Amino acid sequence: MDPPPTIFLAETQPLQPPHYYQYFMKKRLMEILDGSSNDTASKVFEWVITIVVLTNCAAVVMDSVHEIHESYKEFFHEFEFWSVMFFTAEYVLRSWSYGARYSAEQGGAWRGRKEYMFSFFGLVDFFATAPFYLHFLFPYLDLRVLRVLRLLRILKLSKYNTALQDLFHAVASEKKAFTSALFLLVIATIVSASLMYFAEGHHKPEHFGSIPVCIYWSIITITSGYGNVDDLSLAGEIIALVTGFLGVCMAAIMTGIVASAFSNQLSRKKAAFGQQLRQALADGVVTEAEQETLDRLRRQYRLTEEQVRAMMDEVRKEGT
Repeated sequence: MDPPPTIFLAETQPLQPPHYYQYFMKKRLMEILDGSSNDTASKVFEWVITIVVLTNCAAVVMDSVHEIHESYKEFFHEFEFWSVMFFTAEYVLRSWSYGARYSAEQGGAWRGRKEYMFSFFGLVDFFATAPFYLHFLFPYLDLRVLRVLRLLRILKLSKYNTALQDLFHAVASEKKAFTSALFLLVIATIVSASLMYFAEGHHKPEHFGSIPVCIYWSIITITSGYGNVDDLSLAGEIIALVTGFLGVCMAAIMTGIVASAFSNQLSRKKAAFGQQLRQALADGVVTEAEQETLDRLRRQYRLTEEQVRAMMDEVRKEGT
């Protein structure tokens, strides 16, 4: 197997102690917390976060069972306390380390920290601990609401898996196709509900007494294939059969749109990284700023070392 490609960094003016060590600690900590498939420490931390989040969600679910809560409530309380301490430390370390994202000329440390605190993942990290402190400050709040908020911690895993982000971007990029599919769905729902009202309204007024009630039946039938109503007339059975078939067709259309959008999203990621890679290798020298940009994009797009190596070989072949 060919050795990994070597990237030469342009000469830069080194920082002087103690600023160098502080900057290095912040930057290294930010790299570990951000997640990288090629960094051992980052992968270990990613697994730790995943295990803690999953065990927390499992604890919330099990704690909702009355018998289990009565038997192990002290354990659940202790586990919640140390989990909150862990997530709080993570939030503080992330806020501190993001100060290394921008230099003084680019806005300084607080620019990076504010970007993290008010970003989607920053808010998720904040609300991962908020229920505990809310209950501490306001002990008379409904605990059921706080348990639901604690389940939001599972969103922390989306930081290390781009599936949720890819889904949002895919829906946004194919919004016209999704709008057309939803328009067809609305038409199918209203038409089937109206036909069922005229076919079964007099026979079963408790289920089909009005078109709005029939719309509920139509939605249930399209999404699940069965509208929970038996003993229909022949016309009603035909309408129910056609409505269920339309639901299958709509599911196939939506699945095709999502699959195509995901494929296009992956292609756009590779194209964006390839374009940045071409710019960095245009003069044969990769500066420190260019290397940081490439590393950030690689972590953001979750590209493997093999994918990056293949793209670099392709770019070099284009240049020869």
